[in-house]
Amino acid sequence: MIEPMKKVSVVLLNKEREDALKSLRKIGLVHLEKLEGSSEKLSAFKEASANATVTESVLGEIKLPKKSKGDKQLLSNEETAKLCAEVVAKAEQKKQLLEEISSDATELDRFAFWGTVTNEDFDYLKEKGIALKMYEVPVEKYSQIEGQIQTLLVNKDKKTARFLIINGGEGRPENLLPEAFEVPLPRISTKLLEDEIKADEKKVSEIEAFFAEKAKYLTSIALFKKNLESDIEFENVNAGMEHESIGSENDLAWISGYVPEACLEEFKKACADNKWALAYADPEDDDLAVPTKLKNNKLVSLIYPLTDFLGTVPGYHEFDISGWFLLFFTIFFAMIFGDGGYGALVLILTLVLMLKAKAGGKKIAPVFGLITLVSVATIIWGAVTCTWFGIPVDMLPDSLKNLSIPWISNVYEDKLWTVPWVSEVNGKAVGLTKSQNLQIFCFSLALVQLAVAHIKAAARNISLKNGLKAVGDIGSLMQLIGMFWVVLSMVVNSDVFPMLGSIGTVPVGKIEISLIAVGFAFSFVFANYEGSIGASILESCKNIISVLLGVVNVFSDIVSYIRLWAVGLAGAAISETVNTLAGPILGHAVLFIAAIVLLVFGHGLNMILNLLSVIVHGVRLNTLEFCTHIGMAWSGVKFNPFSEKKSS
Repeated sequence: MIEPMKKVSVVLLNKEREDALKSLRKIGLVHLEKLEGSSEKLSAFKEASANATVTESVLGEIKLPKKSKGDKQLLSNEETAKLCAEVVAKAEQKKQLLEEISSDATELDRFAFWGTVTNEDFDYLKEKGIALKMYEVPVEKYSQIEGQIQTLLVNKDKKTARFLIINGGEGRPENLLPEAFEVPLPRISTKLLEDEIKADEKKVSEIEAFFAEKAKYLTSIALFKKNLESDIEFENVNAGMEHESIGSENDLAWISGYVPEACLEEFKKACADNKWALAYADPEDDDLAVPTKLKNNKLVSLIYPLTDFLGTVPGYHEFDISGWFLLFFTIFFAMIFGDGGYGALVLILTLVLMLKAKAGGKKIAPVFGLITLVSVATIIWGAVTCTWFGIPVDMLPDSLKNLSIPWISNVYEDKLWTVPWVSEVNGKAVGLTKSQNLQIFCFSLALVQLAVAHIKAAARNISLKNGLKAVGDIGSLMQLIGMFWVVLSMVVNSDVFPMLGSIGTVPVGKIEISLIAVGFAFSFVFANYEGSIGASILESCKNIISVLLGVVNVFSDIVSYIRLWAVGLAGAAISETVNTLAGPILGHAVLFIAAIVLLVFGHGLNMILNLLSVIVHGVRLNTLEFCTHIGMAWSGVKFNPFSEKKSS
């Protein structure tokens, strides 16, 4: 559930502002409204934080010896700030030096075939009345340079002739071949360029040695940076807090935020103890700044590591779907991984890591609980479908085969499962294959999950005394049910699930069309209801294209769930292929190790691909299809109280 919040405003004396904020941070109950402060102190903190970030990046690239990685030597905050500023300065110096080296090296490359070029020699000769300019021309053209241009050949190769023009004037000689181009003198003599490069490279080496020597203080820098985050947060609030500017001893300052309703009495007592004035009220419906704090049991809370990783937070006025998210994500994970053997490997590895953490006195990460749950679900799915490391079913023991559910089991891959209402069409047997049964299961999951979305939306509108808008949600649910049968007919088997016509005396065609038509009418009339049916209809008319496409979207959303079967099928095919490749060489003593490597690599890669598929497909069905139907935008801000976060 989403914990109810109270919007609070605290008023205090401006002269006590800083001490009051320190007390407020110790209390640690208030999520403050966003503030943008400005002060010299805040700017200094931000500059130090930026320096620490750059320093972490620079020193983090240094590979420390193993004995240095455990170095716990810490610097004081002052020493760390000085070190970070020094590292940033040297990093900038290194950047400039590398740019100079690159520029000088490019300059030297221009004269690679000219030898040593000394600017002073050119200047000296010019003073003596001998002005020289360097030129290059295609080697076959050199002989065509007219005799009135006095040249001196320096050298030539297969492509280019290099020569000097003697006393050719200030500009380009008029009769010079257009193919000839002048080579400008270097910035400084080539010998000096070489010396400059060597000097710069020496400085770069010294800077890199400095970085390598200071990399052992990365722990200090990380702690310093974390403490700065707390300082920046505090000073930002201090500088951004609204206050009177009369100049009186009794000038007031005030700040607003949100406190969980369950903690309100505790906060009221803290305000009384600190002699602060307090006002509080329920958040308004249009207040978008209300933070979201979720409160669920330990089982449902297993989904939090995933939602934190995704950065998804429901809005305060939205739904908490944590329980449904966990339920369906667990099913989706199991179906996409699809292999009981893979699930067992993940479970064993997770248990080993949990025991290792516990033995080391460390707290077991919450994500291990989620991984344990989904790996157990994968084992169960692998058992009911008889899928174990892609091993052919005829090579599996009967004990594993007997665990499977026949109509979705690989043991009965070729069996045709008949249904009560139709056994044959035109003399041919009609039924459902194992793959079709799995497709039906996928579409049934879609029906259940999306139906939950519309039922929750309708229940919310009823609780808000907006029953007519709930009729629009019921209309969407009716479209969903009718379209479910259309999907079964078009995708699975039209003989077993006829789109038009009847099954016995049941007119399924009329029922499905009626559900879609009536549901569309209810949705069209009431989906936008906010007190006026006419206004609701007008709003639907304004968006008529989207409304009409909404019916098609219901179809595509249901069909979208077939990805669970398709991705699981792809994973099974890869595991079978790996086994097929490794099987022939597994029995050879010489190639046995190669076969093991192939099996480990192939199945390991398949597990990684399955994990990516879970993130792409399993998460998508919850955060897109399901949330679209329930009307969630994940517009929330996570509850983050103003509290002490410094590290020691």
